[in-house]
Amino acid sequence: MANLTHPTPSHSHPGVELRWPASVLWRDGDPAVRSITTADVWQSLREGIDDFRAMPTHIIFACIIYPVVGLILARLIFGYALWHLIYPMAAGFALLGPFVAIGLYELSRRREQGLDISPARALDVRHRPGIDSIFTLGAFLALLFIGWLYVAHMMYTQIVGSPPASLSDLVNQVMTTDKGRQLMFAGNLVGFLVALFVLAMSVVSFPLLVDRDVSLGAALRTSVRATLENPIPVALWGLVVAFGLVLGALPFLLGLAIVLPILGHATWHLYRKLVVRTA
Repeated sequence: MANLTHPTPSHSHPGVELRWPASVLWRDGDPAVRSITTADVWQSLREGIDDFRAMPTHIIFACIIYPVVGLILARLIFGYALWHLIYPMAAGFALLGPFVAIGLYELSRRREQGLDISPARALDVRHRPGIDSIFTLGAFLALLFIGWLYVAHMMYTQIVGSPPASLSDLVNQVMTTDKGRQLMFAGNLVGFLVALFVLAMSVVSFPLLVDRDVSLGAALRTSVRATLENPIPVALWGLVVAFGLVLGALPFLLGLAIVLPILGHATWHLYRKLVVRTA
């Protein structure tokens, strides 16, 4: 069972007491968070799948993803030399996912309240009190995604050399050379750190902003506190998201039309388990 953790100025471990600055991790009036277990993570995923079955939105995501895939293919065909950014782009979807799924949070919220859950109701999220903060945080993630692609490009050119002219060149450069192996290590390390940062700041911030009238600062602080209180469950959730995105990206991103809705709905249910509801 999840345990309630009130926002207090200290976070204790056996034999050690850590005093966190109140202005950084909590303020009076911030939402309280719970301690959960890995079982709650799997339960959230099951509930996300159940929401997807009740509210299938894969057609909507397909309409968004297919044009993006077509644009990438067109640029590759016409020689824009983007082969070396395919993996960073696929991995970077994890950065944008929390924002892309805001309509799904709204649908899950409406379903648990017994309201109309037709797909068009996902657009009602624009009427939520935290929509300005949602778009602000979404813009930050978009800039972070662009920055990640720029860093990935710079690492490739600095470590390996000129971008590959074809997919076979990319595989040869990365998989059969020492510089390619250096690139894989450095790129995955940087990507892991960026993903960890985004996970901590967004695991509950977006659904919280959809659900309640709180400030962006309060949403971010609550997300970080929830991560610090539940490092293993949140880390497991990060692995679930990463595995799901890889699985969905295998048929050239097309499987994301199913994976993204499931993860979006599951994120809402994980938020419900991590953050105490208001009266």
